[in-house]
Formats: sequence, structure tokens, C-alpha cells
Amino acid sequence: MTSQTFQTVRNSADAVDAVGALLRDLIDYAGLFPPASLDMASSVANYDTYSRSEWSWILGRLVVPVARLTEFKEALAGLPTPTSVTGFSNWRLSVLVGSDVVADIAHVRKFNARSVRRAVIESLEVKVASPKEIRQLSGITPTGLRVYFEVPLSSCGECITAVADCGRRAKIRTGGETADKFPAPESVVEFIRLCAAANVPFKATAGLHHPLRSVHRFTYQPDSPSGVMHGFVNVFLAAAFLRAGMETKLAVQLLEEQSADAFHFDADGVGWREHRLSPPEIAAARRSFAVSFGSCSFTEPIDDLESLRLL
Repeated sequence: MTSQTFQTVRNSADAVDAVGALLRDLIDYAGLFPPASLDMASSVANYDTYSRSEWSWILGRLVVPVARLTEFKEALAGLPTPTSVTGFSNWRLSVLVGSDVVADIAHVRKFNARSVRRAVIESLEVKVASPKEIRQLSGITPTGLRVYFEVPLSSCGECITAVADCGRRAKIRTGGETADKFPAPESVVEFIRLCAAANVPFKATAGLHHPLRSVHRFTYQPDSPSGVMHGFVNVFLAAAFLRAGMETKLAVQLLEEQSADAFHFDADGVGWREHRLSPPEIAAARRSFAVSFGSCSFTEPIDDLESLRLL
């Protein structure tokens, strides 16, 4: 993999706009989760640091389980008092709902009513097994919050229909700590295609630490096995292209693309081989369709983007 093509992005202000459209608010920080598995104090301190960095515009929400919100409040209260106005004026949280949904929703309402030191829960993430469960849980989740239902890919068609009927959002798991946790490109594209057809916004989670599809260790352990991991540039450009009408077979090829030289950022936007998207098309897809992805690392994706000269 080379960065020769990506280097041309720095020669055009318009191209920088295209990069901004693709990356803005893209990464939800999930440092609490594997393979990083940080403690709460470290995760909160990291998010605070990232929110004050030059790449804060790429940072999205902090992902926290509902069951650990009290622990989060304690860690947040332990941060030093800001000495300037840098950083986020409001921390946006995305919280994972557990098995006791009713109790967790009550906790979420209580948390937002108290507005803990500028932190607000913006979205909920709920793992489900069936369309019936989606309809049941949608009826008890607050209408004012964005709700992402993580659906099984084996029945994602029926589940996405239910998500659309309820006016909610979908979530796809794109990796994990073992090879079997990474869905095939065809499955990922089918999920995205169905979301586009039903006008359902989605987010992704896990296994997207790197911009381009490539081989990496599944965890940070030195003896961890390696395998091919999906790239977040591949996934989110594929989503934008599918939304614009790209054929499924081509989108699968885009998701499988491992060459940096196949992608081009210039004054007209972004191209993959002979296929192109304008900055407004990318921005529209990101704003209302391909929302974000959760990652236990923020620095790893940023470092890779810098090495490719996208930043």
C-alpha cells in the first residue's frame, strides 16, 4: 500500500473540503471496549485530550454502557477544571443499553435531566435479535434520542424494514478480536444497500481502526493472530456510492480495495478508479446516512490518515 495518490489531496483546497466531508464527526471513541479495554478514568481523560486536539473535528461521541454512567460521572468530575474555552462545549455520549431496557431508559432520562457537567446522552445503541424485538423496544425508547439497533446480518433485511417502520437507525458490527467476527464484504454491502433502500441511517462498530482494507493484528497483544480488516474509508465511501446508485458488485469491489492508488482526492471531490463523488454528495451521505463508527482507538486511525497524507 502506498500513499502517492493520497498526497495530491494537499494541493487543492476543494479536495481538503472533500476530506473534511468524509471525516467530520466520523469516529465515536470507545476506549472502554476491546481490544483497548481501558478503565473509565483513562477513557474519559483521553476523550478530553482528543476534544482539545487539532483533530477534534473528526471526533464524535464517547461510547459508554448505561451500567457505567455513574462511574463516568465520577471520572468526568475528576478532570481538571478547564482553563480555556478549547475542547467541546458539550460532551456527546452514545450509550449501550443492557438487558434491563426499562431500567436503563430510566437511568438515561435521569442523566440527561441533570445535565452532568456539559455531558448529554445523544444516542442509544441496542443489540437485538429479531424484528419483533425492534418494534417492542422502539416503543419504550425516548423519541428525542437517536436509537441504533445492532441487527444480525443473517436477518438484516427484515430487521432493517422494522427499523425503518419505527423511524430508528441501524448498526452493523464490522469486526472483533477473532477472524470470524469480520463479516464478508458482500454482507457489509448488503446491509448498507438495504439501509440506503429503506432510508435508514446507520453506524458501524469494531474492526475499523485503519482507513484501507489491510492485514493487521486483531488485538494489541504481540501474539495476536492477524487477518484482513475492513477499512473505514472503504466502508464510508462505499456507503456514499451506494446511496448515489452504485451497483452492488462494484460496491463489493470498493470494499475489497487495498490500493491507496485507486483512490483520488482532487478539486472535484473523491474518486475510486473511474467512479466519482462530489463533496456535497459525500457530505449528504455522512450527514443523514453513514453516520459514524465506534473505535477503541482514536490515535490509530489518525496516525494512518496522516501517513496517507489525508491529514
